[in-house]
This record gives sequence, structure tokens and C-alpha cells, in this order.
Amino acid sequence: MEPDSKSDGLTRVLVDERARLLRFLAARGAGDEAEDVFQDLWQRLVVTPAQPIADPIAYLFRAAENVLRDRRRSAISRERRQQDWHEASVGERDEAVGERVLIARQRLSEAEAVLAAQGPRVSQVFRRYRLDGVGQAAIAREMGVSLSSIEKDLQKAYRALSQLREKFDAE
Repeated sequence: MEPDSKSDGLTRVLVDERARLLRFLAARGAGDEAEDVFQDLWQRLVVTPAQPIADPIAYLFRAAENVLRDRRRSAISRERRQQDWHEASVGERDEAVGERVLIARQRLSEAEAVLAAQGPRVSQVFRRYRLDGVGQAAIAREMGVSLSSIEKDLQKAYRALSQLREKFDAE
């Protein structure tokens, strides 16, 4: 097959001038992204309609500079959108954070009071099992009670906390 189309000839020039184009892009500030810009250039050239080009090398360098400029504009636009979104969302979140922290502290205090009301052993068993991650059998050995007693204490704690959660959900 004869390479008579513009894209075949231009692609050949692009491959031949690759090293120069990469140096050109790096010098224009592309740095580590020079290879990515080169790939973007390649993709643009593949989809452009065929037309005669008087100076393909100059055309490629101009096109490379345009791709680099487009990428910079896109990056600036993306940063502005992210900044705008961040500013819009931070204001709302800052106001709610203090209120949520206060509510969480109040609810934790209520949960601790509910556990304490169940008795010291129930509270201790719950803390050892749920917070410290100690197994039920180990807790039973530590406390000198049966495994069944530990299970019943946990059930008592869960019932009390479940009722508290229902109260919170109703609020």
C-alpha cells in the first residue's frame, strides 16, 4: 500500500521528529509530561482530515505547542472548578462540624450513662468485648464467670443501646 495520504506522511514525519518534539515540549515547560503531550498530538493528527501541508515539520511543532497550550488551559480550568467547589463546600461543612461534634459528644455521654445503668459488670464486659476486642471466653476467664453470663451481659448491653438508638432515630 502506497503511503499517499497526509496522515501517513505526517505520521512518518512525527515519528522521525519525535526526539526534537519532546525536547521542544520540555523546553516549553511540559517537563515530565512531554511524552503525554506528544501522545495527545499523535491522537489529534490521526483524526484530522487529510489536506496538503506545505511544511510538515513546522506544522507539527505548531500543533505540539497548541496541544501544550490546550492542556495548560484545561488544567487551569480544572483547578478553578476544584477551588470553587472546595470553597463552596467548606463553608457549609465548617458550620455543621461544630454542631455534629457537640451532638456526638452528647450521644456518647448518654450511651455511657445507659451502659453504667446496666451495672458495672455489664459495662465492663461490653467495653472489653466491643472496644478492646477481647473474646467472650477470655473475658469469662478474666472475670471468673461462665461464658453464658458474658453472653447475657452483652445481650443486656445491646438491648439498652438499641433502645437508646431508637430514641436518637426518633429525634
